[in-house]
Amino acid sequence: MKNLLLCSLLLAAATCSAATPLDSIPALEPVPGFIVENREITINPVPVSMHYTGGRTDLSRGFDLSGVPAQYLSDFAGLKNSVNGIPVSVNITPADGEQIQGRYSLKLSKEGAKITAGGRDGVFYAVCTLREIAANAQEPQSVPCVDIDDYPMFKFRGVVEGFYGTPWSHETRLSILDHMGRYKMNSYVYGPKDDPYHNVPDWRKPYPADEAAKISELCSRAERNHINFIWAIHPGGDIKWNREDFDLLLAKFEAMYNLGVRQFAVFFDDIQGEGTDSHKQAELLNSLNREFVRAKPDVKHLIVCPTDYSQAWAGKGENGQLAIYGRELDKDIEVFWTGAEVCSDVVRPDRDFVNTRIQRPSLTWWNFPVSDYCRENLQLGPSYTLDTTLTSADMSGILTNPMEHGEASKAAMYSVADYGWNPAAYNALDSWQRSMAVQMPGAPEAYATLAIHACDPQKWYRKNESWNVEVFDCDNYAPEQYERLRQEFLKLKAAPAEILSHGGNPALAAELAPWLMQAVNLADRGLLALELIRLHESGDSTAFRAAYDRLKLLNDIQQPGYMKHRIGTLRLQPFITATLQKLAPEK
Repeated sequence: MKNLLLCSLLLAAATCSAATPLDSIPALEPVPGFIVENREITINPVPVSMHYTGGRTDLSRGFDLSGVPAQYLSDFAGLKNSVNGIPVSVNITPADGEQIQGRYSLKLSKEGAKITAGGRDGVFYAVCTLREIAANAQEPQSVPCVDIDDYPMFKFRGVVEGFYGTPWSHETRLSILDHMGRYKMNSYVYGPKDDPYHNVPDWRKPYPADEAAKISELCSRAERNHINFIWAIHPGGDIKWNREDFDLLLAKFEAMYNLGVRQFAVFFDDIQGEGTDSHKQAELLNSLNREFVRAKPDVKHLIVCPTDYSQAWAGKGENGQLAIYGRELDKDIEVFWTGAEVCSDVVRPDRDFVNTRIQRPSLTWWNFPVSDYCRENLQLGPSYTLDTTLTSADMSGILTNPMEHGEASKAAMYSVADYGWNPAAYNALDSWQRSMAVQMPGAPEAYATLAIHACDPQKWYRKNESWNVEVFDCDNYAPEQYERLRQEFLKLKAAPAEILSHGGNPALAAELAPWLMQAVNLADRGLLALELIRLHESGDSTAFRAAYDRLKLLNDIQQPGYMKHRIGTLRLQPFITATLQKLAPEK
């Protein structure tokens, strides 16, 4: 989805030594929301309706699953099964094919746990909620009795592995599917741009046996987590609009079907030439829909990513691709859309623009926290600029396009799962805060400290960073500002050691390792910059000059490493740079 030709023209602005006046720091939108304190039960996604009914129930004995129908028992994995536990019942009440896919109710009382659902997905989601309630249980493992009525707003809630660069490893994908299932996501699109069998040059060829086996395992893991594994193909770069290529495409779909794939997508993004022909695209998609998708009762709706996937270059008239799709494309084919730009807020006007043209609710491809256009930076901040008034009439769902760092992307996935299920209740800051504890259970505060200062990509899709502290001009500040900034630099310096020693997530720590080193270096430079300000004020010119030379040398020596793995680029490093410039001794 990333247009790399455009990305390469946009260079990062800040460096360790470049001039970055504090008054040039952009005023970015504040992170919306608030932290919810003293919460005994935490459920993600936040349920549509949850009421405490009085009293408490003891979960220390586990759950008696003897009354659960055999076909649902596998969905209860992870819960302690004991004949002495509280009894669990499952009641299936389908309504017109389960009008709201995944709806369930859960009544947890002293007498037991009663699950009512319209089908298999609803039972699974109820169990996910029950697991989270059990995980919240305090000693002696008692929780409040609750009634929950819950259902998702959007049909598609998930992840699209659609970035440029090193695709995820097989182990990372398996882990992400488990993470998605835990938080009720239901759609994973396999579309890594640098997989040659997905893209040019080898999209026509079958996968080698070892890669095919991995995809089959991914399909099985996705099914276990009630996720649609959606395999995407990207043929537009060299497709020939003839029967031979169509038959090769059908054969590839059939091969993927035999591996277990039951939903498919076709990408026409980031291409030029013959492949961009809108009429030919629609004709091909309709033929695939007729000859393959509808011919197999267990295959779900086809999805397309158009060439005009962003309003920035989409044709606006009746001859534009989107309008052609609206007139010619089968109505049951889903259409991806990013928004006003490639990386864009999810807001109503952009959805209205596309929906009126394609004549159906669009499927949002959200290019966050993807970092293939800013590889030196992490995107660990909150998932915000998501319109909480949008409904299924505005879009059919939202899929996040993550970073190539799969473990580090899970915090954003956690919050997109939250938003995609119940947007009206979405609290961006609180959802992010909760995700810190999920991802780094042994050191959530340390991880939050690091993440706060690793948010802004410096270009394109700017995000607020270091919002918890003020930076200041070295000759115009209050003592309280100075001390708050000093304390934040101390926290940042200590955070990496806490993450490595106690975080409890080695895979995440390994991904973060280069940035952890730079965080310590940045904190050292920041503390030295603060010391320099005080020495300047003291009038001790000898000590000041020694500190200045030390900071400048440190800044220069650490610059190459910092430029490869950047942190604190929006406010912290500019503060250090501005302090050096403002206090530079006369020659």
